[in-house]
Amino acid sequence: MNLADLNKVALAMVTPGKGILAADESSGTIKKRFDAIGVESTEETRRDYREMLFRSQEAMSKYISGVILYDETIWQNAKDGTPLVRLIEQSGAIPGIKVDEGTQALPNCPGELITAGLDKLAERLKRYYERGARFAKWRAVIDIGAGTGGRNIPTMTAIHVNAHALARYAALCQAAQIVPIVEPEVLMDGDHDIDRCFEVTERVLNKTFQELRVQRVALEGMILKPNMAIAGKKSAKPSTVEEVAEKTIRLLKACVPAAVPGIAFLSGGQSDEEATAHLNAMNRIGGLPWRLTFSYGRALQAAPQKAWSGRPENAAAGQRAFIHRARMNALASKGEWETGLEKKVA
Repeated sequence: MNLADLNKVALAMVTPGKGILAADESSGTIKKRFDAIGVESTEETRRDYREMLFRSQEAMSKYISGVILYDETIWQNAKDGTPLVRLIEQSGAIPGIKVDEGTQALPNCPGELITAGLDKLAERLKRYYERGARFAKWRAVIDIGAGTGGRNIPTMTAIHVNAHALARYAALCQAAQIVPIVEPEVLMDGDHDIDRCFEVTERVLNKTFQELRVQRVALEGMILKPNMAIAGKKSAKPSTVEEVAEKTIRLLKACVPAAVPGIAFLSGGQSDEEATAHLNAMNRIGGLPWRLTFSYGRALQAAPQKAWSGRPENAAAGQRAFIHRARMNALASKGEWETGLEKKVA
């Protein structure tokens, strides 16, 4: 492991004014997104859609530091035969790869999940590195008080096994000279309030960093991708922007070592504008040991998907929508966004 090189890539991923495009939807997820806009999900339509994003030169070169790809996408070529990873590199962004293989039921823990994909990960990482990937992503999913487990979840079992798997993955990545994005996601699907989210996320982050240390992961060569402290979607007490920013910063300061180069938030069920407003409010607080930016999927892509709607003649409109959302989040990553900027373009 060359830690200096890993640290260099990690810092480039959180370059001020830039963030990460999560274009790593599984085939099942992108099918749902395409169904919503009336587009058949085929290998070709998925390729065309992602190529449209990666060829959006203004967005990619000015506002995007890296792109998380799905296994299918990293091996695909653009219509003219150029590998999609080359398009990303040519724009100055860094190609990355989602390496987890989704979730499965956690034995003896009703309603809870464990992420699969550690088997043969070392061999897969070698191939991904040769293809051009310089960072990877693994998502652990922690639910709050849902499913058949009722109010008593997450259990310590689910938190422990998922933190252990995240650390195993991160250690394998660094051995392969790939920067791991460590993503322990506490879901916002429930009816819990912001304080319950804070408490669960604190337990999850503390356990994750404990496991990372046990497994000798170099914190300077990784990026954290956490959820924000936020009330569940069904909560009777929705959170304000200021509350989310203040509590998330307090949470991170309590749990995340200063050695971590940067934190790239997931948008996790928030609307486009909410995700931007929360990131902006956090960066306005300032005085932080790590850089705070975005690693958004739906919050960057919902608008371009709708504008494109699977029609080649709409590619320019799709790119304009992508440029706008990328720019809004880039401003938020510097604490320079304001609502009026959304209205102007709209």
